[in-house]
Amino acid sequence: MNNSSLIVGLDIGTTNVKAVVADASSSQLKIIGAASVPTLGMDHGNIVDIDQTASAVATVLSSAEEKTNTKINRVVTAIPASMLQLESTSGVINIAQDSREINDADVQAVTAAALSAGVRSGREAIAFLPTKFRVDNEDKIIDPRKMIGMSLEVKGILVTAPKASLHNIKRAIERAGYTNNFFVAAPLAVANVALDEGEQTFGTILMDIGGGQSTATVIRDKKIVYASINNNGGVDITRDISIVLNSSLSEAEKVKTSFGIADPQMASESDEVPVNVVGKDSPDMISEKYLSEIINARLEEILEHLGSGLKNHHAFDLPGGIVITGGTSALPGIDQLIADTYQVNARIYTPDQMGLRDSKYATGYGIVNYAYDLHDIDFLVNSVLSANNLDEFNTEPNSTEPKQSNKFFKRLQSDNENDGKEAYNDAKLASKQKPEKQEKTKPEKTKKNKEKKGVKEFFKKFFD
Repeated sequence: MNNSSLIVGLDIGTTNVKAVVADASSSQLKIIGAASVPTLGMDHGNIVDIDQTASAVATVLSSAEEKTNTKINRVVTAIPASMLQLESTSGVINIAQDSREINDADVQAVTAAALSAGVRSGREAIAFLPTKFRVDNEDKIIDPRKMIGMSLEVKGILVTAPKASLHNIKRAIERAGYTNNFFVAAPLAVANVALDEGEQTFGTILMDIGGGQSTATVIRDKKIVYASINNNGGVDITRDISIVLNSSLSEAEKVKTSFGIADPQMASESDEVPVNVVGKDSPDMISEKYLSEIINARLEEILEHLGSGLKNHHAFDLPGGIVITGGTSALPGIDQLIADTYQVNARIYTPDQMGLRDSKYATGYGIVNYAYDLHDIDFLVNSVLSANNLDEFNTEPNSTEPKQSNKFFKRLQSDNENDGKEAYNDAKLASKQKPEKQEKTKPEKTKKNKEKKGVKEFFKKFFD
């Protein structure tokens, strides 16, 4: 299969590396395969051995290539909530003494100004989410291009991560033989597929109970407004079982996944579970309820820690309740346990796509959908984020050419967007000169053909 239209989401977790491959060549995103392999070189969400992590990344992407009969070159990688910091920032630039039409280069320049003002020492921007643009005195503009003005301002939310951690992730991907296209904040990716419009707007808690850490992220107005992190997860539950039952880690993991139940009230006292104990020839038999109590003790600790921060931010009052993801969410009864603990509605999210019906693929599935749904303004912003030097986007006031990274390509604007901007410009010009009578023309068929061709070219240049 041609790789020019591939979008590949990479999720490097503590226990597993997951990859989801999608084909964006048609009008609708199509999932064509996924792969998961055990992770080495990770500890509670952080890379501790780049070579081992690179080996796991190479293995999972090679497996994905084999399953989908494709050649992967680039990936889009998730950054966990534990690494993220959010800052409000803004930037402003002068366009010209006399009003002129705002272009791509101006959007990139004002974005660079906002990033320069907001990025703190030791951190690196992974996303900038514009909340509004301002052209002269006109406020609350979503896309300022083709509007006329003398100054341009942007306000938004800057998402950053530790520079050292991002360096390690990039280096592991490079050593695996691939290139990272850009980063995506994992909670935003998951929210894109796990939450409906109302849940994203009015407020929902995304709770990711993974292998090495657990996070609770509050999504409201389609943005991250708060995150609570606990550095415990499925790995710690496995270690607890191993210590209490005197079994190996591999045996403890097998017992947890085969017989574990999150809520002891759902477990049976009479049903017994065989456990291979170190130093014994025959397995010990323990009750299902006892195993559940071991698991529950760690889960209760995690939920108590996450819950204290959520309570302080009144997150339990949000109408969306809690949506649970992560590999540990596969434990039976975990949704009821969380609902009872916090006295809110709770449900587990699992992708409904064929081949992805496992909660561990939620982030990878979210990544490819998030990347596919990005607007052309987002691509311009990402082109600035991908640059090594923000100064290259500080263009001259009369520059008309955008400075783009070759990793990014603009989507075409819809006719509705252009109509609104033309109306705005007409109003601006009317205040300066008498309007001339013009006849509105319909777009030609050749223009439509160019637009269709442009969309195809976008996928070729942006993703591979």
